Amino acid sequence: MNNKYILSLMALTSGVLLSLMIMANSYLSLFTTPLTASWLTHAIGSIFSLIIYLFYVKKQKNKASTTRGKLLWYLGGIPGGFTVLLAAITVNSPLSLSGSIILMITGQILFSLLVDAFGWFGVTKRRITHNDILMCVLLISGSSLLIIGK
Repeated sequence: MNNKYILSLMALTSGVLLSLMIMANSYLSLFTTPLTASWLTHAIGSIFSLIIYLFYVKKQKNKASTTRGKLLWYLGGIPGGFTVLLAAITVNSPLSLSGSIILMITGQILFSLLVDAFGWFGVTKRRITHNDILMCVLLISGSSLLIIGK
């Protein structure tokens, strides 16, 4: 199977898992607070990540020493924490799950276009094309229809 299809399937699975995570976190925040729900979610995620890491390190013992990343690379959990916190708040609002998810995806796409255009975070610069602008207009229009149409 083509690597492009495997990566697309993995990205699709990631989107489904993101929706499930946000739904579970917002449900948990109904019984606690959004901040408590975020802390619980990240604690469980940290434990699970530690278990995966320990299995990975055991597997890598025979290979050459692993490269150490920059400290900045480990700060990705901070936006993740805010994502969980803000999603738990917005999902339990009139915006609901679908509105929250579509606006999160819109924000991700718009920010990723900026990252590509300016070459932030070591990404290779890429010019924004007319197709990118058209895609953003259609995405924002569809998001508006989804939210206003409720």
